[in-house]
Amino acid sequence: MTGGAQGAVAAEGMTIQHVAVVGAGTMGAGIAQVAAMAGYDVVLQDVQEPQLERARTTIATMLDKGVDRGKVTEAQRDETWARLTLAQDLGVAVASADLVVEAIPEKMEWKAALFREVETLCPERTLFASNTSSLSISRLANETKRADRFLGMHFFNPVPIMKLLELVVGEATNESTLAAARAMGARMGKSVIVVKDAPGFATSRLGIALGLEAIRMVEQGVASAEDIDLAMTLGYGHPMGPLRLTDLVGLDVRLEIARYLHGEFGDDRFRPPVLLEQMVEEGRIGKKAGRGFYDWE
Repeated sequence: MTGGAQGAVAAEGMTIQHVAVVGAGTMGAGIAQVAAMAGYDVVLQDVQEPQLERARTTIATMLDKGVDRGKVTEAQRDETWARLTLAQDLGVAVASADLVVEAIPEKMEWKAALFREVETLCPERTLFASNTSSLSISRLANETKRADRFLGMHFFNPVPIMKLLELVVGEATNESTLAAARAMGARMGKSVIVVKDAPGFATSRLGIALGLEAIRMVEQGVASAEDIDLAMTLGYGHPMGPLRLTDLVGLDVRLEIARYLHGEFGDDRFRPPVLLEQMVEEGRIGKKAGRGFYDWE
């Protein structure tokens, strides 16, 4: 694990060393952690101070567990903290950024507004990336004046553990931007796949279809959530069942993705099940709320 300037990634003249991650939720905190561990100078930004403090606690817990398990040295942990800054001010966070990674909730209008604001605050050289799991990269890119330097960087939860990074190429994304993101992914220890901009990309389009069908099976009384998950873990070798995964991702996130894909495709396989809508209305949105298809408290 290397720090300082040695952590920089260059691709056809593009160098990434200073990274701003906007949004300090579960995904943003994870992205900031793995980037700092890989040697990048990282600013994790969120307007809500309590969210930043939760992110600090989460990162500290993950790093300390890594030390306890012998996967991270104490020196690596300390170097990671030395490279990681938390900030509430967006302008401060992106002022020197070579790359801005957006990790805010899955709403097109929120993300578009954020990128428009960031563009007024960051250097001309800055690359833009969205951690969206389903929304159109091309549409987001067109909200900016740098569509050629805009792509999707879809990480998976928990980011420090999950090895996949899905890079999403928009209509205007240039080769040097893709090369820089691919090199950065490799440096963070991720296996990188590249997909074109299509609703749900590769991962969410497949994952949401399975997850929604599993929810319909619970709704129809076909089997319990536990047994449906066992069917997929023991019968098909999935590391986690679709309903436990839905709890981990968040039922509210799944619902937003389902609504978006149903609107894009007009296909009933993506129509949100009534049960999913009811559970979200009741606040049973998964692990982060303590209740979903499983009791997490």
